[in-house]
Amino acid sequence: MAKYEKLVEQIRNQIQNDIWAVGDKLPSLRKQTETTGMSLMTVLHAYQVLESQGWIVSHARSGYFVAPKIQYASTTESDVTVQTTETIDINDFIFDVLQASRKPHIIDFGSVYPDPTLYPRQQINKSLIAAARTMPTSSALDNRPPGNKELRQLIAKRYAAQGISVSPDEIVITAGALEALNLSLQAVTQPGDWVIVESPTFYGALQSLQRLNLRALSVRTHPREGIDLESLEKALQSHPVKACWLMTNHQNPLGCTLTEAKKERLIELLSQYNVFLIEDDVYNELYFGANKPLPAKAFDQDGLALHCSSFSKTLVAGFRIGWVAAGKMALPIQKLQMMSTLSASAPIQLALANYLSTRNYENHLRKLRRTLEQRKFATWQMLRAHLPTSVSVNYSEGGYFLWIELPQHIDAMVLYQLALKDNISLAPGKMFSVSDQFNHCLRLNASFDCATTEERAIKRLAELVRAMLDE
Repeated sequence: MAKYEKLVEQIRNQIQNDIWAVGDKLPSLRKQTETTGMSLMTVLHAYQVLESQGWIVSHARSGYFVAPKIQYASTTESDVTVQTTETIDINDFIFDVLQASRKPHIIDFGSVYPDPTLYPRQQINKSLIAAARTMPTSSALDNRPPGNKELRQLIAKRYAAQGISVSPDEIVITAGALEALNLSLQAVTQPGDWVIVESPTFYGALQSLQRLNLRALSVRTHPREGIDLESLEKALQSHPVKACWLMTNHQNPLGCTLTEAKKERLIELLSQYNVFLIEDDVYNELYFGANKPLPAKAFDQDGLALHCSSFSKTLVAGFRIGWVAAGKMALPIQKLQMMSTLSASAPIQLALANYLSTRNYENHLRKLRRTLEQRKFATWQMLRAHLPTSVSVNYSEGGYFLWIELPQHIDAMVLYQLALKDNISLAPGKMFSVSDQFNHCLRLNASFDCATTEERAIKRLAELVRAMLDE
């Protein structure tokens, strides 16, 4: 066993035996070298391994700390592994919830987007101005589907950096990830087809199924381990499934990421049953460890994975630029796009191509990931400090969502309505399912700085929860 492996095992055992508690600061690298006699690089390697395994987290200029223990929501123990839904009717409810969050001075814990102050607005604006100055009169034609050639090449290079071979010709630029997902789903299904989604799932998937008159198979999904592949296979065996809409990295709302082994097995199953994967991977850049997680598409050999992502969660939400690496389905998707939005905004495509051609994006991403990790950890600590112990707060490494499970008899919709009166927006669990299974759950956006206003809001939420428990 190598020296760094011995140190990894030693610290891991200490954490398991509660010698180091959650939130405790570990000895500095220099202190650990003095104690163990190991080199600085050996200690650093050990700490990086522990961080990649989720045992510890690093905070810029502060050192290494014991990571929160992932908590498991009891909802995953349900006997309901696959739920069939012939008719979906959820759009009106989701619309009402999203509209309510537009109140002035709202503390938007229910938002799907990260804190807008984290976006590099000045740099993006410079690229937008540069694009406007140099934009040719033919730009509207040049940037029609499949989209700006330079932007597609830059995206293809980002795939190549992970060892994934995607031709720029396979990429279609869209007006945000949701259009990429909708067009992909429309290209591989017909009204009345069965589509597999996670349970709980991103509400946008449910809205898309409703709009396209598709039927849903909701498959049990674990807060840490992700979709239950045994249940998924049962669904594939029992129904003529045409597509799966899944989030393999930092799933919304749970936050879970599938292991590479599970992603590979997922692709094997879908290939066996000839089912398309609509892979919603909009949070793939927001990882906390040392390495960016691979998409399931990396294991696809049969062209069944349509990988969708965007810049809305990392750069600017309002630009609405996404894409799909669609492989053999690129041309059908382009045709569908021509009949709907025609194309994504030409000036915005040019501005993003300008910005991505610099080193600014990588520098921004590194800073963004550090900030989100610190804020998510701080928000988790604050929630645990103020909420009753009967409330579960599920922490995951990556993204910026926390999945909160209240005791089964508490209705999160009631909590949502009470919080809204105090200008606090939440995302109730009912948004993420066509059943009542998650009515006692809610999703909280942890991308905001835990300043006085946010801490006061969390304390108020805790007061409301305690009052509901006492009733």
